[in-house]
Amino acid sequence: MTEVTMDKIVSLCRRRGFIFQSSEIYGGLNGAYDYGPMGVELKNNIRDFWWKEMTQIHDSIVGVDCSILMASKVWEASGHVSNFTDPMVDCKHCKSRFRADQIDLKGACPVCGTRDSFTAPRNFNLMFATHIGPDSDSASTIYLRPETAQGIYTEFKNVVQSSRMKLPFGIAQVGKSFRNEITTKNFIFRSCEFEQMEMQFFCQPGSDDKWFPYWREQRMEFYKKMGIIPEHLRWHQHGPEELAFYAKDAYDIQYLFPMGWQELEGVHDRTDYDLTQHQKFSGKDLTYLDPDTNERYIPYVVETSAGLTRNVLMALSDAYDEEATPEGDTRTVLHFHPLIAPVMVAVLPLVKKDGLGEYADKLEHDLRQDFVTYYDQSGAIGRRYRRQDEIGTPYCVTVDYDTLKDHSVTLRFRDSMKQVRIPVDQIVATIHEENKKYRRV
Repeated sequence: MTEVTMDKIVSLCRRRGFIFQSSEIYGGLNGAYDYGPMGVELKNNIRDFWWKEMTQIHDSIVGVDCSILMASKVWEASGHVSNFTDPMVDCKHCKSRFRADQIDLKGACPVCGTRDSFTAPRNFNLMFATHIGPDSDSASTIYLRPETAQGIYTEFKNVVQSSRMKLPFGIAQVGKSFRNEITTKNFIFRSCEFEQMEMQFFCQPGSDDKWFPYWREQRMEFYKKMGIIPEHLRWHQHGPEELAFYAKDAYDIQYLFPMGWQELEGVHDRTDYDLTQHQKFSGKDLTYLDPDTNERYIPYVVETSAGLTRNVLMALSDAYDEEATPEGDTRTVLHFHPLIAPVMVAVLPLVKKDGLGEYADKLEHDLRQDFVTYYDQSGAIGRRYRRQDEIGTPYCVTVDYDTLKDHSVTLRFRDSMKQVRIPVDQIVATIHEENKKYRRV
């Protein structure tokens, strides 16, 4: 079993164009990252995989895309203005800053080693504040959203009325959120700017006892569909000290990251807290009129909240492997599920000359209609296979001299390194069929 370390993941991400430090030429910005050509494809594929699962496959879930900037009252109603804080301390000697609940305040500073050097803990609000309009005063203060859920709650009534949605139903959203983290660490696991994939499922009070376990099961199955190793996933139920005051129950799906078990996604029974708060602060009626019973009530909410950014780190960590090859060397390979791999198929001419390059180039352009493709004609064919293994390309198509005679190609499979000969006109159908039955070995 390959030991997957964060250093290996960070090195591969930089080398193969997945993820870079933001503003690197100026020394970098802590807690901010840029996604390169491979990284943006991986992230978008995971997002699309989730979106299809949540909105296309399920009968009664619709999507929204809410603004990052919202009225300040939204965050007062949600409790973020008064309660969205972490306890913070500073080292008086080296000026390093820490979360008070993550270090031993009676011990030595983790950075400089000085003892008895911490300031008294003080609360630090995690929201980024900015101003809207020409004046920078308290009246113009707004916040970058720290989560995507509140936009769904504020649009609940509009979605019901415009889409004629009937309970139970869900509203899904993918978007960026921002948190002024005291400490950012473990690469993209905890950053100041990140993306979330959230779905709020609205249901009749009392029926949450049915829907909460349903969505727990659905969300765990999603990661198995994505090809994640089941042994790397587990449930963690929130204890009395972890459970939010408004929550009836809450579970986290945890993943075994290189730094240990950490939260990947939360499934929460939020009761009617959120809509009740927004009704109170806005003065607008956010009740639901049940057409079957003619009863008005504020729905309960079962929330599924996953980090897209953390999903990317999970996918990289779970797929990473170092394997011995029959030639006696070691290959680095990413065993992505084909539907989230940055590149689906690479087209490689055996050599550039004698018309092979032209044939392969045309074939690669033709395959673009169905897949994300990659063309590579530089270097030995074995070395090119290794480059594709390292970015997780599940299929390589090799054009050789026989191709010019009978229009057949060699199809190579990333995981097994098995090679088969197929006609050119069967490439698309073969890959689609292989994707349907894909199972990670």
